[in-house]
Amino acid sequence: MAEEDALGADAEPAASRPLKRRQRSMLGAALQIALIGAGVFLGLAGDEWRENARNRRQAAASLRGFRAEITNNRQAVQAVVDYRPAVLTRLRAYLNADRTVRNTADVRVQGLRIVAFEHTAWDLALATQSLAHIDQDLALALSRVYSEQQRITELSRGMTQAMYQLPWREDFDSFAGAAETYFGDMVSMEPALIALYDDTLARLDAALGGAPR
Repeated sequence: MAEEDALGADAEPAASRPLKRRQRSMLGAALQIALIGAGVFLGLAGDEWRENARNRRQAAASLRGFRAEITNNRQAVQAVVDYRPAVLTRLRAYLNADRTVRNTADVRVQGLRIVAFEHTAWDLALATQSLAHIDQDLALALSRVYSEQQRITELSRGMTQAMYQLPWREDFDSFAGAAETYFGDMVSMEPALIALYDDTLARLDAALGGAPR
């Protein structure tokens, strides 16, 4: 009887060994899977971090480009904003005068002084899709600035075409009528654009972490 008990005691551990080996094997496999999963997760997190860092650098570079470009465009508009009302006043006085007493010398239109807006920063931002990494409100403000510049550019192009179609030496009255419309639009649009510039520049300074300039 004692011998049977001894055999049974020896048989039980021997039978459990394969189970323990399987358990250890499963535990090892689970640990390997966990380590692989953690490695994949850390790899993806690292890639995402590097991508986000690259996007932040790209967005910051775009913001600096926007600030420089808008500053230059603002200076160009500011240089002509006082010229427009004076010419507009003279054009209207000329057109309101009787044809028999009109004197072209009183108008003194010293060129249209069309502003050639810079837009390289905007084109580059669209090409690189960096606007997607800029604050949405700021991106909308930038879009309004460049859309308004485009409107003015289109009006200026139309006036330039009209100027060639209506040579002022041959038909000054028709030219004066077209110029009066153009300068009238510019007198309202350009000051509004300057205000838009100032608001957007303040937003850019805030985004870049600098004091308003």
